[in-house]
Order: sequence, then C-alpha cells, then structure tokens
Amino acid sequence: MNEKNEAQRIPVIAVVGPTASGKTALGVALCRRFDGEVVSADSMQIYRGMEIAAAVPTMEERQGVAHHLMQFLDPTERYSVAAYCKDAAACIADIHARGKLPVVVGGTGLYINALLDHVTFAEADTDLSIRQTLTERLERDGIAPLLEELRRVDPIRAAQLHENDAKRILRALEFYYQNGFTITEQDRLSRAEPSPYRVLTLGLFVKDRAVLYDRINRRVDQMAANGLLEEAKRCLNDPRATAAQAIGHKELKRYFDGEATEQEALDHLKQQTRRYAKRQLTWFGRDERIVRLYIDEYDDFSALVQQAFAYCKPFLKGEEEHE
Repeated sequence: MNEKNEAQRIPVIAVVGPTASGKTALGVALCRRFDGEVVSADSMQIYRGMEIAAAVPTMEERQGVAHHLMQFLDPTERYSVAAYCKDAAACIADIHARGKLPVVVGGTGLYINALLDHVTFAEADTDLSIRQTLTERLERDGIAPLLEELRRVDPIRAAQLHENDAKRILRALEFYYQNGFTITEQDRLSRAEPSPYRVLTLGLFVKDRAVLYDRINRRVDQMAANGLLEEAKRCLNDPRATAAQAIGHKELKRYFDGEATEQEALDHLKQQTRRYAKRQLTWFGRDERIVRLYIDEYDDFSALVQQAFAYCKPFLKGEEEHE
C-alpha cells in the first residue's frame, strides 16, 4: 500500500479482551484523553432491556463519552455480523468526519475481526428449506453429528466454535449448503480488499486467570444485587426473544423452573461466564497484532491507562513502531 493510501486510512483504536477485564473503563479513558467516541463491539449490548446481563455501561461509567451501537434493537430482532459491520463502519466514518477518534470497545471477537479486517459478506437469498432441514436434524439428533459434519466441510470454522454453539454451527452449515463454499473460504476471499482502517488494538489479558475469575464472580454478585433476576425473568418470558440465550439469562432458567436454588443458579452463571471468558482469551490470544496489557501486572488502573496512552501516542502520530 502506498503512502498516500496509508495516510487516507482512518485511525482506529480497539480495546478488546474478556468479560470483566476493564474494557469499558479503558475505552472511556482513551476517549477522554484523545477526544474519541466509543463504538461498541458487544453482541448483547445491542439489545434493549438487557442492561444488567450485558453489563451496559451506566451514564456515570461513560463519563460524558458518546457510545454508539448500544441498546438499539428489540430483544426479538435478529442481527447479523454483516449488519454489525455495516452499522459500525457508518459510525466510524461519522466519528472520523467530525474530527474525533473512533474507539472500538468490546469482547465479541467475530464482530471485531470482521469489522477491522474489512471482511465482506456474500449476499444471497436465504433458502429457508435448508435452515428448516438443519433445525429438524438438530432437534432429532442433537448438535454432535452436525458439528462433525462441519468439521468435514469447514474444519477451520469448526475449530473456532464451541461445541455447544448450535446457532453458529447451524449458520456455518447453512452457509455452505446455500452458497457452495464455506464461511472460511469467503473470509479469505473477502480480505482481498484492504481495510480502510489503520488499527491499534489493545488487548486486556491476565497472567493469572484466577484474578479474572474473581472479578467475574464479584461482577455476577453485583448484577444480582442490581436486579438481574427480575431482568432475566422478563426476558425469558418472551418466547420470541433471540437475546434470551444471552449469558446472564439462560443460566437462571432452572431457578425460575424450580429446578435449582437462586444461589445454585448464580453459581452456574459464574461458571458459564468464566468459561466464556476463557474462550475470549483464546480467541484474542491467537491474534499476534494485539498489543497485550496484563491487568494483574499493574498496581492500579491508572498505571495501566498510562501504559495504554504510551502505545497510543506514536500510533496517532502515524508512527508504525509502537512496541
């Protein structure tokens, strides 16, 4: 890419990492320091009525910083990665046009990679018969044979998915049977066009996972104190809600059904959230472009913020070296 095109690319700072790692606070600090606005990259914060489970930043936590792509969809609506990329790209262009810095903050790795690597998506009419057939097979045989089938046709995509992620396993198979090629192949081809962004990605990691797991446990306790159960019951009572599968709601269903105590349900939620955080660490850990900040290596949050500032300053001046 020549220097002219490089100079035309929009500078974007991304803050990524697992749940409860402090992404929101760092993103806000960066925006306040470098005159930025946040573009959320969280697949659950897009829904209204899920403020507690999705850990939507409060107005106090936002500290006057504008946040985009939060709570704009009803929980009954579906939302794709392609739709997110389109909406987020529009936000970034608008923020940049107003002379401000776009700061992408979130833990949904698929959203972040698709957006910042400029993955384009094949446009094809949905063949509902394929989806129906796959859904019927899931109900009849379970997810295991479908996952094995995906491993045969698209082993790379299969390796990226959790064995219980039925939604994305079905989507990958549906894509293959509808288009005749895999999502992995589409991702490879779609990256032929360079990204319009010049990106510095700061990742929040831990040397000792027990530190993160303790933060998760304490966050769940605080969510419960803030009314998580009431929120979950309201959302779970709507059978149309696609967002009802969010971590923070579905784990409480056994309590509402009388099959577990409140504490047992909350303990299960903590366990599932820790597992989700582990998957996030694995996802982001594979990307060598990410500048790592280990939250348990700093005595306080302000020290971590200052280190983040030190990485951002040369990047925003256009210097390539920021090790």
